[in-house]
Amino acid sequence: MTTALFVLAAVGAKAFYLLMIWLASAIAASELSKRKGYGEKWGLGTGLLLSFVAVIIWAVVPPKADSPWRQRQQRERAAKTQS
Repeated sequence: MTTALFVLAAVGAKAFYLLMIWLASAIAASELSKRKGYGEKWGLGTGLLLSFVAVIIWAVVPPKADSPWRQRQQRERAAKTQS
């Protein structure tokens, strides 16, 4: 009985860590998609379905022209040219 309890405890801890990784990658994908101008829902959906792969996908997806990601790049370029 105690051996089964220890095995379940070990599996429970691993499952908890995997759950945290899954949720963190969904949050990261959601934030990337929002900053790139596609909205949070697209990133959250891909993050929940594809886990860490979605973060890589959203890192590669080009930002929209009027997105906060593009606006920040333009501000950084303008600051570099003024210095």
